[in-house]
Amino acid sequence: MLEHTESTARQYALRKRAVALGWKDDQVIVIDSDLGQSGASAADREGFQKLVTEVSMGRAGIVLGLEVSRLARNSTDWHRLLEICTVTDTLILDEDGIYHPADFNDRLLLGLKGTMSEAELHLIRARMRGGLLNKAKRGELATPLPLGFAYDDESRVVLDPDQQIQQAIRSVFDAFRRVGSAFGVAKEFRQQGWQFPRLIRPPGGPAEVGWSDLEHNRVTRVLRNPRYAGAFFYGRTRFQKKVEGGGRSRDLPRQEWHTLIVDAHPGYITWRDYEENLRRLQENARASGVEKRSAVREGPSLLQGLAICGVCGSRMTVGYRQRKEGPYPFYICQGPREVDRIASRRSAKPTLVGSSPTVTSKDLSPARLPAGTHFGFCAFMLAMVWSLSCRRGALISNAFSCSAGTTIAMPLFACSTAS
Repeated sequence: MLEHTESTARQYALRKRAVALGWKDDQVIVIDSDLGQSGASAADREGFQKLVTEVSMGRAGIVLGLEVSRLARNSTDWHRLLEICTVTDTLILDEDGIYHPADFNDRLLLGLKGTMSEAELHLIRARMRGGLLNKAKRGELATPLPLGFAYDDESRVVLDPDQQIQQAIRSVFDAFRRVGSAFGVAKEFRQQGWQFPRLIRPPGGPAEVGWSDLEHNRVTRVLRNPRYAGAFFYGRTRFQKKVEGGGRSRDLPRQEWHTLIVDAHPGYITWRDYEENLRRLQENARASGVEKRSAVREGPSLLQGLAICGVCGSRMTVGYRQRKEGPYPFYICQGPREVDRIASRRSAKPTLVGSSPTVTSKDLSPARLPAGTHFGFCAFMLAMVWSLSCRRGALISNAFSCSAGTTIAMPLFACSTAS
C-alpha cells in the first residue's frame, strides 16, 4: 500500500464520480480508516462499521467503491450490508455499474460478487499457507526464537553469542537435573541470588534483554520447549475462534504437530534429556490422576501425593492449618474441572481411628462405621490407618471390604468426600 499508491488514488477519485452523478461536494463522505486492513471480518474495522451505521440510519444515498464486494470478504457481513441497503433504498456503485439492492437481480449479482470475493481470499490464503508449510517441512522457516538462540548472517540458528545468557539457560537444566522439579529450580535461583534473562519490548522500539527473578512458569516453558534440545517444530498449537470474537491457542499432542525435526540446530541439551525432563514434569504434576505422583515436598502430611478422591479420582492437594500442637494437615479435592470444584468442594480431615497403636481392619468393619458412610471415606480411613500403622510399627491386613461390598487392596488409596 505504501509503494503501490495508484489504486488508492483511484479510490479517492470516486468523489468526483459522485459529484458527477448529482451529489454536492459537501454531501460526499470519504471513509478511509480501513486502508491496509483485511476485509475478512468486520471486527476492529471502524470504517466498515461506520458505513453500516450511516446506511442503516438512512443517511447514505449511494455507496461507491472500485470493487464494492471487497468492502467485506465475509459473506455474513456482505449480505447484512445488502439487506440494510434494501430496506433503506441505498444504491451501490462500482466500476461495472450502479446496483439497486432492492431489485432481486441486482441483489443476486451483488451476492455472487461477494461469494467470489470470499473465495478469492481463501485461494490467496491457501497459496500463502502452502508455501509456508512446505518451507516448515524442510526446517527452513524463520520463526521467532526463544532466549538463548539467534540467527547468523546465513539465517541459520546458533546459540546466543552472549555467554551470560547461555550460562543462565544451562543453569536451569542443571538445577532441574539436581532437584527434579520446576518449583525447586526457581527456589534455587532465588536462594543463590541468580537472575534470568527476559525480553523487554518497549512501545515502538526494538526488543531488549533484561534480567529478573526466575518464576515457575518460565522454568516450565524452558523445559518444555523443544528448541532447547536442538529440534525444529511447527504447528504445536492451534488457534480456536470464539463466537463473540477473538479466540485462544490450544496445545496439540506431539503426533498432531505439522513438523518436528530432531537435531536441526545446536541446542543446550540432547533430545534424550528433553524427553526425560518431560517425563519428570509429568510425574510431578499434582492433582492430575491416580497413576501420577507428586514431587516430594515439605510438611508432616503422611498422604502427601497419595490421597485420591473417591468420587472423581483426582489426586487431592494438601493444606495446613496452624494449631497449638503444630501444623494440622487437611486434604482437598480440586476436582477434574473448575465447574466441579465450584459445585461441590470435597475435603477430608485425617482422623486417628482407635487409640491403640496397633490398628487392624476389624476397627474399620462395616458394623463399626456409621450408616450411609461413603466408599471414599472408608478408603481414606483405611489409608490413614495404614500410614499411621507403618509409622508406629503396627500391622494391618492387606485388604478391606467397605459397607458397599467393595474390596480395596493395599496400597491403592482413596480419600474422603462430603456426600
